[in-house]
Amino acid sequence: MTTEFIWPIRVYYEDTDAGGVVYYANYLKFYERARTEWLNKMNINQVELLDEDIVFVVTHAEIEYLKPAKLNNELIVKSRINKVSAASVEFEQEIILEEKGLEEKGQSILLNRANIKVACLKLNSFSPCRIPTIVKEEFQRVS
Repeated sequence: MTTEFIWPIRVYYEDTDAGGVVYYANYLKFYERARTEWLNKMNINQVELLDEDIVFVVTHAEIEYLKPAKLNNELIVKSRINKVSAASVEFEQEIILEEKGLEEKGQSILLNRANIKVACLKLNSFSPCRIPTIVKEEFQRVS
């Protein structure tokens, strides 16, 4: 059974273009924030990893824009881990519109979905390295 992490967000003015629609690049920010919040929930401290010369960077992003998110929408970002390897993690993420009344009817509107690959690197050289054991075990536990 795959664990899914759900993180709610609201669309603010700063997230939108002149038409009140979420600017396309901001979906990447929403996905990044959800992954970071998931790490925090798993007690994986990114500051401590940086102190150990370890950083996670996105190496691949595949995004499908289905419907627009708009100013003041309440959204949820769903995140799942698809694959954990020695030096990388692959995430599947979705952004869903959460409107009043839709949840009770069992309906939701899928706005955006992405597959994101994140690699573990040594910060000083930007060379790939193994994911620390304790972090990898946590990723495997929720995948």
